[in-house]
Amino acid sequence: MKSTGKDSMEIDLDQAGDREAEDDNNAQAKFARWRDLFNFTSKAHVPVLTLALILSTASGIVIPAMAVFIGKIFDYFTAFGAEKISGPDLKNKVSTYALALLALGCASGLLNALYFSFWMVFGELQAKTAREGLFDGMLDKDMEWFDKRKAGIDTRLQSFVRELQTGTSQPLGLVVQYTVTVVVAIGLAFYYSWSLTLVTLAIVPISAIICAKLAAQMQPNVEAQAKELAKASKIVNSALSAIDIVKSFNGQDAENWQYAEAIRRAAKYYLTQAQANALQIGFIRFVTLEIFVSGFWFGSHLVNTGSKNSGDVLTCFWACLIAMQTADQLSPQFLYLEKGRAAGATLTANIIQMERGRKITNMNGKIIPEKCGGDVQVHNIAFSYPSQPNQPALKKATFHFRAGRTTFLIGESGSGKSTLGNLLLRFYSPSSGDILLDGYPIRTLDIRWIRKNITLVQQQSVLFNETIFKNIAFGREDHIRVRKDEVKTAIEAASLQYTIRDLPNGLDTVVGPRGNAMSGGQRQRIAIARARLGDAPILILDEATSALDHMSKALTMDAIRSWRQAKTTIIITHDTSQIGQNDFVYVLKDGEIIQEGIGRMLKQSEQSLFGNRSSPVKFPHTGQQQPLLLSKEQSSGPHPYVVPSQSGELDGSVLTEIHPKRKRSIFGATIDNMESRSSSRRSISMLSPVALPTQRWTRTQASIFPDPQNSDSMPSNFLDSVETARARNYRNVGVTEMKPIPCDGMTAALYQENAYKRARAESRRRNLTLSTVAIRLPWPYRRPKRVWKGRQITPLKQILKTVWPTLAWKDRLILILGFFCAATSAAATPIFAFVFAKLLGTFFLVENSQRVQQARTWSLSVLAVAFVDAIASYFMHCLLERCGQVWVDALRKKAFKRILDQPKSWFDEDDNNLTHLTGCLDRNAEEMRNLLGRFAAPIFVAVITTYMAVLWSMILSWRLALVGLTCAPYMYILISSFEDVSSRWEGRTNEAATITNGIFTETFSNIRTVRALTLEPYFHKKYFDSVRDTLRIGLRRSAYSGIFFGLRDSSVPCVTALIFYYGAVLASSHAYTVQTIFTVITMLLFSLTSATESMASIPQISSSRSTASQLLRLTRLPYKASHEHMGRIRLAHPGPINFKEMTFTYPSRPTFPVLRSLNLSLAPGTSTAVVGASGCGKSTIASLLLALYPPDHGTITMNGVPISKLRVQTLRSLIAIVPQQPTLFPATIADNIAYALPEGSRSSSLAAIRAAARAACIDAFIDSLPSATTPQSATAAPASQAAKPNA
Repeated sequence: MKSTGKDSMEIDLDQAGDREAEDDNNAQAKFARWRDLFNFTSKAHVPVLTLALILSTASGIVIPAMAVFIGKIFDYFTAFGAEKISGPDLKNKVSTYALALLALGCASGLLNALYFSFWMVFGELQAKTAREGLFDGMLDKDMEWFDKRKAGIDTRLQSFVRELQTGTSQPLGLVVQYTVTVVVAIGLAFYYSWSLTLVTLAIVPISAIICAKLAAQMQPNVEAQAKELAKASKIVNSALSAIDIVKSFNGQDAENWQYAEAIRRAAKYYLTQAQANALQIGFIRFVTLEIFVSGFWFGSHLVNTGSKNSGDVLTCFWACLIAMQTADQLSPQFLYLEKGRAAGATLTANIIQMERGRKITNMNGKIIPEKCGGDVQVHNIAFSYPSQPNQPALKKATFHFRAGRTTFLIGESGSGKSTLGNLLLRFYSPSSGDILLDGYPIRTLDIRWIRKNITLVQQQSVLFNETIFKNIAFGREDHIRVRKDEVKTAIEAASLQYTIRDLPNGLDTVVGPRGNAMSGGQRQRIAIARARLGDAPILILDEATSALDHMSKALTMDAIRSWRQAKTTIIITHDTSQIGQNDFVYVLKDGEIIQEGIGRMLKQSEQSLFGNRSSPVKFPHTGQQQPLLLSKEQSSGPHPYVVPSQSGELDGSVLTEIHPKRKRSIFGATIDNMESRSSSRRSISMLSPVALPTQRWTRTQASIFPDPQNSDSMPSNFLDSVETARARNYRNVGVTEMKPIPCDGMTAALYQENAYKRARAESRRRNLTLSTVAIRLPWPYRRPKRVWKGRQITPLKQILKTVWPTLAWKDRLILILGFFCAATSAAATPIFAFVFAKLLGTFFLVENSQRVQQARTWSLSVLAVAFVDAIASYFMHCLLERCGQVWVDALRKKAFKRILDQPKSWFDEDDNNLTHLTGCLDRNAEEMRNLLGRFAAPIFVAVITTYMAVLWSMILSWRLALVGLTCAPYMYILISSFEDVSSRWEGRTNEAATITNGIFTETFSNIRTVRALTLEPYFHKKYFDSVRDTLRIGLRRSAYSGIFFGLRDSSVPCVTALIFYYGAVLASSHAYTVQTIFTVITMLLFSLTSATESMASIPQISSSRSTASQLLRLTRLPYKASHEHMGRIRLAHPGPINFKEMTFTYPSRPTFPVLRSLNLSLAPGTSTAVVGASGCGKSTIASLLLALYPPDHGTITMNGVPISKLRVQTLRSLIAIVPQQPTLFPATIADNIAYALPEGSRSSSLAAIRAAARAACIDAFIDSLPSATTPQSATAAPASQAAKPNA
């Protein structure tokens, strides 16, 4: 069923396959199990996992063992307070256990160092396996899978890998350690007093059920947040990958709004998680302290009845306290594990989807013939793309491509021409029919053999982020062995020798991601050179020269014909001028062959469709090449541009040279002929390959635009509402006397060499060279200095300083309230220590009644402290998580807004590649939020607790407090060293992971070309090498971080031993009472415990600091400081456009001038075509006119006003551009046509959109789309169809 009206326009280009995949992934994540954390654990990882578990278990036993020693020490203090032992005995006995604590600290340091390192290694191994599994799985899938899931498939998968790695490293190790500690501590408590343990922990089962309920509520919100973040990531990815289009159509505000909405929805789900987590933490805090009420009451009863002594009760109670406090520390780690298991389940779901359906291996045949003759027969082939199953691309079509012959496929957009190339390369399998290659059914042949013998050169020529030499060498299967001297013939065949000679690094010039450093024509030339080097028996050219000027196209086609003599060549094109007299031609329409035959017969046939086709150049009836007319002033030299006429003569075409100071004709028809057509002419500006100031031409040509006067079928307001759709008049071009000269390809090539020599002479005369140019920037803007170098990390203090200015006043009040709650929670710890010391003091009271009364009083005091602490903890986490989310979202929006505001040259820099920017706004922002939401509060609490405890202790016993303070520098050095090492290595691992992710993205965003060139082994090796490098850096990070983690962790038992020993010394000398010593020791120990808990998060803080530094770098980008914001003048309508002495060099290639002293005038109401060799500056003119780049020298004026003084948004609203490589965004067709138009604009109405679709001849295609399905993605659709929404 066909869809009509609004339904077809609302078809979403963010494909159904993507949504289905997301639904499957979300379903898998919803039912994620804890074992999903180990989905990528192989047998090779078992030894590491086993050692990590053993070491974590041993480390978990250390803290309960401390409880035994501490219980014994308290028992001796109690006995001393009850005057049962003397001072020297107290000192000796405490010294023995202090030494035991010291030994335990050393053992703890060693165990913690090893277990931390092994868990970090395990996390790195999981990430390695996940990366390799995803790469292998995706590399094994057929094109159908990619067509359905191409949009946004890259970035979030890498974020999931990161979350899995985090979940299976330190947090998982801490969970194992803490769990062992809880179990051992409870076991120890049962050993010393099972009855007291049962009474103390009676509330734990109920607490566990409540916490499980709260955790279950978090999981759906984790999944929903991940889904919204994936949408936000797609918006960023699509906007930044098409930044030219976004800027040219003033789409920055639209993209900012979409992104802000996506992260707002994600924030809503995260805050629900944070609220549940805060409630869980507050509840556990209350339960942890509540056990003192029942515990001490029952403990006093046991001591009074003589069932247990005070030492056993204290040991049992201390073990229960350790168990509860450790359980409290488990809660924050479980959030990492929740994300980790959801990531593991999602990644596994992706791999399971990859294992479903057809694979490359399943489609592969076994036959490998000795050679390929090149004879291709296609019998009754039918095929529909998987994303459009009801829309046949080919209908029972039959072709025969004879060996050694050149065959043309021509037809309208969407007629099935490119589809045939996809089927021949076995990207897809036909629905019915057979394809025979040298008599073998193609399905029985080995795929690699097929692609080795068939080369496809597509219109959107894909280059990889390698050197030009390597991109050309990829044409051969043994590209590693290709030498530079071997590519010479290929370079000359594509006329690349002059382009390469002018590049600063020649063949070693890196073309950038997707070849962005090269022009469209240069990319096509390199692709043709690549095909020439491979020299396959069968060559398919799919609009492979569409970006070349007519002269270069003619030269290239001549070279191809010479090279492809006696070899099978299939040329897919709209340009019928390329068809030779003896070439066989198939004409396709709607997937069917409507005409076929020899070129000369079709041209002579009155029924031929050639005459009705929109061809750049029509066939001459005589079959002979017509001479070009050259002015007398230029008759002595050859000229490179051979432009066949449309009717056997130049038909009034005029080529006029525009000199900076004078104008003279170079090519043209006779004066009489020109005068007869002087009333209706359009101009072409033709640029030479080196953009010489003395070589500028204009040529009139027929319009390819519909007559704007014929607008009956459009809404009455349509033409008025679209600023760029305006009626244009033609202008006349003066000429001088001409005389004809013959011109062939060889003459053109010689002229090109002469032009290059003249350029050298001219540059020498002006004290310039083609490789060195003085860059002058008259614009006020200067590119900002790079503040980010891979390993520079912003100090935590500077990062947190950005919180306050970012928040609104309402959120600032919430932040103040959050830290007030944190201060309240911090004060609860020393108050609790004081009350706890009083409880301990009840054990050496002589009278039982007094002991019971005191125990009841101080137990109820503990209950009050617990209630206040629980409420404060809940609001602290809840409010600060909210502020953290608001802070990060504001930074995200600010960063994205500033990224879109940067000039185009900024995006050309290596540090600002798409993968890095997307990661900064996605994963980096998520980790940065933890600095305020999860880490700032505990650190603040630890600092306040420590200050209060030290101050209180100094008041009670300054000598004991001073001994504790002497350990502070030692602990500070260890903490600082650990933080510094963690930060440094975190930056290195992030760098390595970014490189790895970039290779992943490059491979699968260009998978069609990778497969066509059989480069799967190359990218497989390249990616796996990068994965191994990332693992190697991660292993070194694990070793160094583990050492300092162990040293830091060993300090706690050592300091505890020192405090107890000196406390015994003071007590034995009767300098202070036992009660005072108890109070000071408990305050110092609890503050030390709080600081230790904060230190446990240092690795995650380091990771968050590293990622926060990268995001903050983006927020500090200059805003409205570029050339795009210098102008203020608004124009109501476009006027004359003039380029005067225009010189320009791309910032990424500062030694390679593109335009030099260009002078060009464009009169209003005219249609001007700019033609020239690839890389000569044609597209650069459009970029400069749209103010995407500022010129180095010279001026561009519109209506006599320099565009540097025009408001850029107004300027761009007067200009519409349809780029060579069209871009469609992951939105509906209607949204793509009306992209960036203001909401409520008449031009964005459905009637206006449909009128635009009819004007672009895509309305019928849209109506043909089934309402139940969606079309292919923009990347998979034919370029001609993808271009039409842009038109």
